[in-house]
Amino acid sequence: MNQTHSQFSTKSGSATGPRIAIVSASWHRDIVANATTAIRAELNQSNAPPLRLDHFEVPGAFEIPLHAQRLARSGAYDAIIACALVVNGGIYRHEFVASAVIDALMRVQLDTDTPVFSAVLTPRDFHEHDEHRQFFAQHFVKKGREAAQACLQTLSSLQRLAS
Repeated sequence: MNQTHSQFSTKSGSATGPRIAIVSASWHRDIVANATTAIRAELNQSNAPPLRLDHFEVPGAFEIPLHAQRLARSGAYDAIIACALVVNGGIYRHEFVASAVIDALMRVQLDTDTPVFSAVLTPRDFHEHDEHRQFFAQHFVKKGREAAQACLQTLSSLQRLAS
């Protein structure tokens, strides 16, 4: 990331960089973990002040918003990044879960004034075969990087707004 970042003002009042929570679903952990690894790598490569990252794992995507809300309300985190894979099991439930999770994450962000980023992917067609698993594993790397970049850019932008 080539963007220059000024010193972040953090919620914890620390002179170090922002504290960021990653909340990821353990469902399809082997695929979702690619996003969390990419997020860590991207944040650590950035020219932002040293970051403090905490990772929380929950059973599935549906459990992420409550954890995000508690983390945001704690005042200890400057941003939260959510990671999950919500797949179509053939009964259309995934559409309701995906909508509920994304809507709730937006509500957490707006209600707590803590930025929340989503690497919650909801492919229409996912099949448990090697080709799809490999494709989505790689796609989560890309989405993890994008979420990390969006996080840093948003924190920087919000810092400028506060100045």
